[in-house]
Amino acid sequence: MNKIVVEVGSTCTKIDKYDGSKIEHLDTVTIQFKKNYSKENKLNENDVNQLINVVNDLKDISSDIYVCGTSIFRSLDNNQRKEFLDYFKQKTEYDFDIISQEKENELTVLGTVRNINQRVAIFIGGGGSTEIAIYDNGIKEMVNSKIGVIDIMNKYPDLGEDLATTELSTVKEYIKDKLNYPQGKADILILAGGGHEKFARGSGITYEKNILFNDESQPIMMNIENRIKDTKRYYKEISLDNIRNNEKDPAWWYATRAMSAFVLDVADIIEAKYIVPTDISMVYGILNNMSEK
Repeated sequence: MNKIVVEVGSTCTKIDKYDGSKIEHLDTVTIQFKKNYSKENKLNENDVNQLINVVNDLKDISSDIYVCGTSIFRSLDNNQRKEFLDYFKQKTEYDFDIISQEKENELTVLGTVRNINQRVAIFIGGGGSTEIAIYDNGIKEMVNSKIGVIDIMNKYPDLGEDLATTELSTVKEYIKDKLNYPQGKADILILAGGGHEKFARGSGITYEKNILFNDESQPIMMNIENRIKDTKRYYKEISLDNIRNNEKDPAWWYATRAMSAFVLDVADIIEAKYIVPTDISMVYGILNNMSEK
């Protein structure tokens, strides 16, 4: 079997294939749904058609395709939602499942902790939403906020330039006033939702082998002191242009400084000692949920 799962976020569309035994990440496509939505308070037609083309191209791999959306799609009013869902179904022959923020959090968390039997926090950051969970042999807390990296980029657009002029501390303070936090603490903060391992490996920050727990989908980690030091470097010393010039999808890096500030802000609040960056998204939880039905 080949089942394709397409997870459409405010900025990143993640595509994974499941062959019945393992999950293979096929691609991450940057489509600026939230950034362009904020200009006209509606989905951009070109963005929608780009997504439709992505899905239709996947039919060469499999006809078993599940498509879901998060964040910005939850913001559509009833008329916008119906228009989009009908148009998407007409052009692709597939339904588009809009996932609630609570369900997104739960699916990602359960996929992230499937090989973990200790207390951890899970951070799920997106373009227009943020979810934080505390897990300890079960989900103890789940906290959601309607703020994401695109909101930060709209406030501090220089974060997408070669070097940032806004201070990291300024961005963190702005986030702190708007983000909801869990009451619980955890030594380990796992970054999920997709792209965090990719960022660690491509940004020039330091990392090491994960010795906290064994999970092949979570192979690297760093201590909080190194992450703080490297994030300051990423703002003021590491050239974003040099990174983008060597990437096949340079637009993906646009909001990575904003995401880095979110990570440190949450790490501060939960008193994390270690950070585990992963590329895990909802796909693990989605597939597990489907298998139980």
